[in-house]
Amino acid sequence: MSIKLLAMSAAGLVCGVALAQGLPEVKVEATRVIASPISAKTIGRTSSGVPIRDITLSYGVSSEGLDLSTQTGALALENRVKEAAEQACAEIGRQHPDATPSDAACARVAVDKAMVQVHAVVAAAEKIRTATK
Repeated sequence: MSIKLLAMSAAGLVCGVALAQGLPEVKVEATRVIASPISAKTIGRTSSGVPIRDITLSYGVSSEGLDLSTQTGALALENRVKEAAEQACAEIGRQHPDATPSDAACARVAVDKAMVQVHAVVAAAEKIRTATK
């Protein structure tokens, strides 16, 4: 099973559990690559033999205090996710200045992946609101 598929499955489980508990949380996962001998998942080697490492930092983004069945609540959660992605990617960049891609590109990818979860929890909230009318 690929790492991405495993991560997406785990994210789905986290999202499902959070929904069952009433306070959905979105997992924002920032991933960057570095060429370094530090301990991390090795995904390859440079032509000179230096290990290429995959560094991942995950933040949980809470929807506490938001009414996700409204456009305002949904947009607020999206903004929280964007801020978390930027912070996670910047933190990796601070610890590993040679990491690729850039902070901005890392954040775009992290946001894109997390928005799948955001849209799922927003749709669930809208469905609950419609069912209770």
